[in-house]
Formats: sequence, structure tokens, C-alpha cells
Amino acid sequence: MAINIARRKFIATLSGAAFAWPLAVRAQQPAMPVVGLVGGGGGDISTRYVTAFRKGLNKTGIIEGQNATVEYYWLEGQYDRLPSLMADLARRRVAVIATPGSNPASLAAKAATATIPIVFGVGEDPVKLGLVANLARPGGNATGINIFNVEVAAKRLSLLHELVPNAVRIAVLVNPANASSAESTLRYIPDAARAIGLQSQVLNASTSTEIDTAFVTLLREPADALFVAPDAFFISRRAQFATLTARDRVPAAYGDREFVEAGGLLSYGTDFTEMFRQVGVYAGRILKGEKPSDLPVVQATKFQLVINVRTAKALGLAIPNSMQLLADEVIE
Repeated sequence: MAINIARRKFIATLSGAAFAWPLAVRAQQPAMPVVGLVGGGGGDISTRYVTAFRKGLNKTGIIEGQNATVEYYWLEGQYDRLPSLMADLARRRVAVIATPGSNPASLAAKAATATIPIVFGVGEDPVKLGLVANLARPGGNATGINIFNVEVAAKRLSLLHELVPNAVRIAVLVNPANASSAESTLRYIPDAARAIGLQSQVLNASTSTEIDTAFVTLLREPADALFVAPDAFFISRRAQFATLTARDRVPAAYGDREFVEAGGLLSYGTDFTEMFRQVGVYAGRILKGEKPSDLPVVQATKFQLVINVRTAKALGLAIPNSMQLLADEVIE
């Protein structure tokens, strides 16, 4: 169901009911700086991420509702709404635009303003994306964290192959609406698959209906395993992925642990909650007076391998001891 972003502006959601003060009361309050946080996903998982973001703010002395206001916008995969949303945030001169975990939102923010501070969380080199001039000295109005989704993709694929050693053909699912993620995945994964003796086929999905359609294609053109490209909208549909992969007995690898907690087979990538916390820290530091041009881009250093044992057993897969020892968490 389409969402109306203009009507989804809200303060302090997810920890309680959204509220709006009467105009007369609001007029009496001292103006607080506004942070516009734009995420590509949505749904119940946002609670965990918002909690982490608030912890980051709190570390700098910024308390939401006391000395800053945060407006949350969850796109739920509707990336086509980004230009108008970012134009509105720029027009209103919010204090900071935060775009954790979304390449499209980060790029749209950069296109909308060259002056409002932007704190991003992106899955590939922000210099190549054009967000900053230099990692150590960003030099413009943007800084943030690189979570290396692209760089760890080949490792994620090799882990999937280790768990499904007899695989010959692998399906790669991308969201074409998330152009930078899709293009990067398709630039690296087919070559990485060939290097370990795998054939690959590409599937596209930008909506929940198209995810269902992709699995219909998998039934018609069977693959031995599924590689799901990193995408915030896909994370918000993790329960759908768990249901479909279980129904069709498809081993799948993802970039975020949330999939595995929902019943997916394995994930390998950066801790998204830590990324949201770091974005909160930088947003808070900027609100306290620091400039994004002086804040170096953070390079993620911790990557998690999470395996769901129950799902592996249901698929008839044996988890090698070496993988169990390597795993940061094994869900029984």
C-alpha cells in the first residue's frame, strides 16, 4: 500500500504513540533543531534501529524531545519519493539530515542540498558515490559510515557455497529501485560466482508482489541457492523471505542478521544497529557545533556471521564445524 510521506512526519515514534502539540502550546516552546532521519525500510524492525540512533544522540548530550526534535521517514522501498522528501527537508532548513543504511537516501540528500549537514550510512565507498571528497577530511556537508556491503559480498557468497557445497546454480536477487546497490551487486557477484564454479541468474524485485513473482520464477527456473542483495526494503520484508524460502526449500544468504532471526539461513555483514548508533553520534556532534567536513568517515570493522541451525536442518544441510566456530551467533 502506498504511503503518503508528508503525512508520516512524526516525532518520537515507535517508543509510544505519535503526538502533536496544539499550535498555541507549540508557539510557546523554544525552537529546537530538527533532525530528519530517512530510512529505506520500515515496519517493526525500525524500533531497534531508532533505539540505537537515540543512544548515539544521547552519547553526545542530545536528548530527543528535550534539546532536539527528530522526524522519522520510513520509505518502505518507495525510493521514488526521495526527491520531493529531500526537497522539503532542504526547504525547511532542518539542522541535520540522517540517512542510515540507505544509499538512495544519501545520494538524494546530497543532490538536494550542499549546505545542510548530512550524516549517511552507506554500503560502499562514499568517495566513489560522490558523497565526500576524502574519507579522512570529507570537505563538504556530508560524513558518516561505510558499512562495506559491496566489499563483503564475495565473502557472503563463499560462505553460502560452503554451506551448500553441491550448488551449481545461484540466483541473485536485486532491487532495481536501489540502483547503487543493484549495480554494485551485479558488478561483483557474477564474477565471484564464476570464480568458485557457480552459474548465476539475476532476479529483480522492488515490491512485495515482485518478491513473490521472483520466487515463482525460481520454481520455473530452479536455482540451488539464493543470494539477496543488500537493501533496506528487503530487510523490512524479511518475514516474507523466510516464508518463501522455507516453502520452496531455497537456501539463502543475506547481508543483515535480521533475516536470520526471522528464519533465514545465514547472514554476513555489518551490524546495522551499530551503524544507526554511529549515525546518531555524528548527528549529535554536528548539533553540538562540529562540522561534517571535519568528521572523518567511519569505516566499519566488525562483521557478523549468523547462522540459523533450525533452518539448516529443515533444508537438510549440515553446518561444517569450521563454520560453527567462525559464526558470531548460531540460532538454534
